[in-house]
Amino acid sequence: MTTLNRIFAGIALLAAVSSCSSDKNAYWHTENGQFFKDSDKAEYFIGTNFWYGPLLGATEEGRARLDRELDSLHALGLDNLRILVGGDGHDGGAYRVSPTLQKAPGVYDESLFQGLDYLLAEMGKRNMSAVLYLNNSWEWSGGYGVYLEWAGEGDAPAPAIVGYGAYASQVAKFVTNEKAKAYFADHVRTVVGRTNTITGKAYSEDPAIFSWQIGNEPRAFASDSLTKAAFKDWMCSTAALIKSLDSNHMVSSGSEGFYGCEEDLDLFKAIHSCPDIDYLNIHIWPYNWRWVAKTALAEDLPVGISKTDDYLNMHLAVAERIGKPLVVEEFGYPRDGFVYAKGTPTESRDAYYNHLFSRLIESSEDGGLLGGVNFWGWSGLASQSPVNEYWQPGDDFCGDPPQEPQGLYSVYSCDTSTVALIKDKTMKVK
Repeated sequence: MTTLNRIFAGIALLAAVSSCSSDKNAYWHTENGQFFKDSDKAEYFIGTNFWYGPLLGATEEGRARLDRELDSLHALGLDNLRILVGGDGHDGGAYRVSPTLQKAPGVYDESLFQGLDYLLAEMGKRNMSAVLYLNNSWEWSGGYGVYLEWAGEGDAPAPAIVGYGAYASQVAKFVTNEKAKAYFADHVRTVVGRTNTITGKAYSEDPAIFSWQIGNEPRAFASDSLTKAAFKDWMCSTAALIKSLDSNHMVSSGSEGFYGCEEDLDLFKAIHSCPDIDYLNIHIWPYNWRWVAKTALAEDLPVGISKTDDYLNMHLAVAERIGKPLVVEEFGYPRDGFVYAKGTPTESRDAYYNHLFSRLIESSEDGGLLGGVNFWGWSGLASQSPVNEYWQPGDDFCGDPPQEPQGLYSVYSCDTSTVALIKDKTMKVK
């Protein structure tokens, strides 16, 4: 090679390296247990759950509300939003969201897909980012039960009707049912391979996506070794499938942690050690997990906080062992007196939020592995009129999904003390 050719080759190599570096920094990624995007400065975030965003984006009326919600969220510094891609199965049914995105295997409601397109386009304008989950272990958006129904395993059940034991026995079949998993793999290919009809940008090239998430609270639903092994293999193979379709974005599990892995911390570690899963997820629910009583939310708060720290620290130790960051992507605390109505006091909830926000701020100051916390969930401008304890078609979408009392964990725009706390803490993270 001549000297001139060496110079040209060197210039080409530098250009290639520069191009790769630029491409990498355009998307969220992890390095040494921290999140990065656009710069060499590690990023930490307080975010929220906004699962119904694409449903708002699917209609003109909904888009008007969605624009206002995104403006409010961005103004509060809540720029990381965890979002459901869409529901599965026929419209209607008890405790399930409607309308659904995927009506039958490979049959989609294009207007709902365009709702997701609109949401991502508007988030991109505001420099916000979305965690998009593709499946659900629970009935409220179809998920496991519907894929099994399509595979010939009988009607998708609802725990509130058949009981939790019967529900778990049914949906535990998902990770060993090849037909159901194949339907879901096809869904992954359709969603991840989509091009946004508004921006013309492939989803795989959209910086507004923070990560693809395999599912909401994926579980084996059985503690035998064969089912747990099948669950781990499905999680890792699904992560690999997503990465094969989109090498730009991170992949996350959506796990609750220890309780979502049949109380098997080694299973949690094994799943998050998969090379195609970029960071750890956990959820924390003091009331749902019976750490606090609904009749003693204020009195039991210190116990709830202590158990929260124990649970968080348990998983941070796993994060340290495998060298990946961790996000508490769901947590909530009921309103004072266990009431649902917007505008009612939230003193205990605010104190609980403050504790987790403070843990995140400490991590951001120390360069720790706790990279983000997302409270559940943002209800913003949602109306509680008509008042239905459980969501019915025609009601406003809010942070609580259809199988939970509407308002149970909701943060409304008019919750002034909670909103003020959020704004104060997001400013301290940044």
